Order: sequence, then structure tokens, then C-alpha cells
Amino acid sequence: MEAPKTIQHEIGGVQNDALRFGLHGVKSDLVGSHPLQSAYESAKETEEVMKRKGLANLYGTAFPLKMDIDRQILSRFQRPLLPSSMLGLEALTGTLDDFGFEDYLNDPRELETVRPLDLHHSMEVRLGLSKGLS
Repeated sequence: MEAPKTIQHEIGGVQNDALRFGLHGVKSDLVGSHPLQSAYESAKETEEVMKRKGLANLYGTAFPLKMDIDRQILSRFQRPLLPSSMLGLEALTGTLDDFGFEDYLNDPRELETVRPLDLHHSMEVRLGLSKGLS
């Protein structure tokens, strides 16, 4: 029996290929990116829980469940060729009115030098009818 001629990139459940996955740092595993970011995320979660409780008290317990179903449905649909555009979900969650850095510091995918993709080819790739090669 011959040994396989491929080298596994995954050793012990950890990706160890520095050229493909970047250098692995232990500090990023132990500490979050920034203390304010973790505080912001926890405050956002607390606000969401309080909002759900208020809606359940006001409209009944089925209303937050209906909102969850709407969120799940709208998180699946987005406009073709624009991976970050989820207009329905943004309108539902209220993030449509947020003004982020990409609104004033151009998104690199929206540069004029980037050639536009063919809509039909991109939909064939998304549906698995064609390969992603152009």
C-alpha cells in the first residue's frame, strides 16, 4: 500500500498553512479585538433582549417569533452581484439608517476600475450550473 501523496493542511483541527490562512497568533485567540467592541456587542445584545421582551409584553409572545421568522427569510435574499446588499434585512433591523465607514470611505468593490461581471454568468455560478472561472 502506498501512502497518500497529499499533505494535509489541517493538523489537530487547526489550519497551519501560513501562506493560505495567514500567521496564527495566540493573542487574538485569548483577547478580543478591542474592549470597547466587546462592550458594544454586549450592550447591543442586552438592548435586543429588552426590545424583544417589550414587544412580547405589548403585542403578545407570537410577535417576536414572527419577527425572527421574517429575519430568517430576509437574511437569505440579496440583490445579485452585490454580496453586502440585503435591503430587506436592513430595513427590518433598522440598520438602513446607519452611516458606516463604507458610506464615506469608498468600498473597494465599487471602484470604477473593476470591470462589471456578467449577470447571467454570476447567477449560473451561484446556482451551481457553471464554474466560477471567467
